[in-house]
Amino acid sequence: MTTTQQDLSWLDDVTMSDLERNPYPTYERLRREAPLAFVPVLGSYVASTAEVCREVATSPDFEAVITPAGGRTFGHPAIIGVNGDIHADLRGMVEPQLQPAEVDSWVDDLVRPIARRYVEQFEDRGRAELVAEFCEPVSVRSLGDLLGLQSVSSDKLREWFHKLSVSFTNAAVDENGEFTNPEGFTPGDEARAEIQEVVDPLIDRWTEHPENTAISHWLHDGMPPGKTRAREYIYPTIYVYLLGAMQEPGHGMASTLVGLFSRPEQLEEVVDDPSLLPRAISEGMRWTSPIWSATARISTKPVTIAGVDLPAGTPVILSYGSANHDTGKYDAPTEYDLHRPPLPHLAFGAGNHACAGIYYANQVMRIGLEELFEAIPNLERDTGEGVEFWGWGFRGPTSLHCTWEV
Repeated sequence: MTTTQQDLSWLDDVTMSDLERNPYPTYERLRREAPLAFVPVLGSYVASTAEVCREVATSPDFEAVITPAGGRTFGHPAIIGVNGDIHADLRGMVEPQLQPAEVDSWVDDLVRPIARRYVEQFEDRGRAELVAEFCEPVSVRSLGDLLGLQSVSSDKLREWFHKLSVSFTNAAVDENGEFTNPEGFTPGDEARAEIQEVVDPLIDRWTEHPENTAISHWLHDGMPPGKTRAREYIYPTIYVYLLGAMQEPGHGMASTLVGLFSRPEQLEEVVDDPSLLPRAISEGMRWTSPIWSATARISTKPVTIAGVDLPAGTPVILSYGSANHDTGKYDAPTEYDLHRPPLPHLAFGAGNHACAGIYYANQVMRIGLEELFEAIPNLERDTGEGVEFWGWGFRGPTSLHCTWEV
């Protein structure tokens, strides 16, 4: 039987609060009833299964588009929402430093001392809240130093990505497509103003005196002698990095830890054999995808997907976190399982807009957890404290209280 819009009237009652608190029930029903459906609160079609997400992400009949809230937060041209020559230039700008061989040449020297430094701050205490004290700081400090933002504290970097996240996911719209909470963009505006205040003088310096920092390379690499890319051109991609690239490894580490705590025997395996960490992290990224539903595509011509006719110019949000819980692809997907058959997941996207930093992010998570488990092999979750996940566009634990014998 064909699903009709009448069948989907329940979607009229879905709120952003529902999605941010726990998107899984809504998306489980979408996967079952309508793998591609218009969700009124988002003002967009949503792809919820692995098959439809991958089809849209790789189809020549779609190109990238940034969500309205994302465009309001980052401005244009952000690397996640452009196509053609601009996309090729921005990918060419960021990718050289992110190639595996290049990352291997510096990532250990960059990340391991940072991870060790944060572990040392609490390893003798016997307890810590690992999201705020380890996972997020290791993630933001590593990327901040790579970008050239050594002068910015880890706390400020964390504040920036949280503010940008609140703004980027302020996606609720009314029946006219107008944002229902315009004030929700204020945190992102504040963060962008602070970022420019810090980064503008650095760009001034790197324009005249290039250094081995990512942003300096973005200004100069691939440009004619004496020319640099305009700061207005690269700022939207800087914001993309200061949100998504800073958020993903930290929340990927935290989600992997929560998953391992749910399977104590698997946690013990990983602690005893760190070579299992890449597999543990991959399952953590599938189990709770940090970039849960933050990317979109737009049809370039009339197209039919999953039995739904879409006119040209129709945006579709790709809900990779939902796709990674698709029962058509994974057995018992709501469970964390280190020994799950290593099927590909969509936590890093698909197609020509798949995450450019896949290898880098995985190395940050691996090194961070290696250092944590080496220092504290008897780590346990504090069961007196709950673990709450939050977010629809970006998702991860809000806190993770742990204890150990010292």
